[in-house]
Amino acid sequence: MLFTKMNGLGNDFIIVYGEKDLPINAAELAVKWCNRFFGIGADGLVYILPSDKADFKMRIMNSDGSEAEQCGNAIRCVARYVYDHGYANGSEVTIETLGAGVQKVNLKMDGNQVRSVRVDMGEPILEGLKVPTTLDHNPVVKHPIEVDGRQFSFTAVSMGNPHCVIYVDDAVHFDLSVWGPKLEVHPFFPKKINVEIATIKARNYVDMRVWERGVGPTLACGTGACATLVASVLNGKTDRAAVISLKGGDLFIEWDKADNHVYMTGPAEMVFEGEIPIELRAAGIQ
Repeated sequence: MLFTKMNGLGNDFIIVYGEKDLPINAAELAVKWCNRFFGIGADGLVYILPSDKADFKMRIMNSDGSEAEQCGNAIRCVARYVYDHGYANGSEVTIETLGAGVQKVNLKMDGNQVRSVRVDMGEPILEGLKVPTTLDHNPVVKHPIEVDGRQFSFTAVSMGNPHCVIYVDDAVHFDLSVWGPKLEVHPFFPKKINVEIATIKARNYVDMRVWERGVGPTLACGTGACATLVASVLNGKTDRAAVISLKGGDLFIEWDKADNHVYMTGPAEMVFEGEIPIELRAAGIQ
C-alpha cells in the first residue's frame, strides 16, 4: 500500500489515495499503521475516495480504530495532497465529509507553492441533543460538569463532530492526561466528546489544548479550534475572528456573521511518502 504521511500543525495522518471505497478492515489497519512503535505512526488514517457529491470524499479512522465524522487538520492535508499530486482542477476543491457534508476548500498560493489552506467548515451545531449531549438546551453554555469531585463548566459545539470547551486559568499547563479521558466518556456525551481546554489571552487570541476522542492528546485539532472560537463568542470572551494557539502552532478562525459559517485557515505539510505491506501485523496488536 502506497501512503503519504502529512501533518497539520503536528496533527499527523497517513493519507491513502486510490481506493474505490473504505476497506472493510480499515479500523484494523488504522490501529496497526498508526502505532508509533510498530507501524508508520499517526493520529489517524485518512482515505481519499471518489464522491458523487464533491470532488473527493474523505474518511478518517482514528488511531484506536474508531471513525471520526470530521477533522479540520485532515481536510487541509487532503486538499494539499490532491493539489500537489495533480488530482485537483485548480486551487479550489470540494471535499465530502462523513459528519459535516460537503466542504469548500481554498488553497492560498505563493507562486506554485501552497502557502496555507482555508476551509469553509460550515455552520456550528449548538442544539444540545444534536451535538450530541444528553442536555436539551440550545445552546449549551457554561453548563456545570463534575468528574472525580472536580467541578468544571463547558460549552458544547458540534462542527460535524462533538466538542466541549472548558475555560481554565492556564490551558498550556493543564493536566490533560488526567482529565481528558474522564471528560471524554462523561455520561453527558452519548458518543463521547472531544475536549478543548482554553485560556483567553486577548479578544483575538486564545491558548487551547485538546484531548481528541479516540486518539488522546494531539498537537492540534482544527474542528476543536473552530469549536473554541464559537464557544468563546457565545461566552462573550472573544471577537468573531481570532488566532487559536495550539501546541503545534496557530490557526486563524472566523465565525462569519453574514452566513453563520466558520472558516479555518492554517498549514498542511507533507512529511514523507512510502509503502507498507497490507499484511503487516504490529507486534502485540491482534
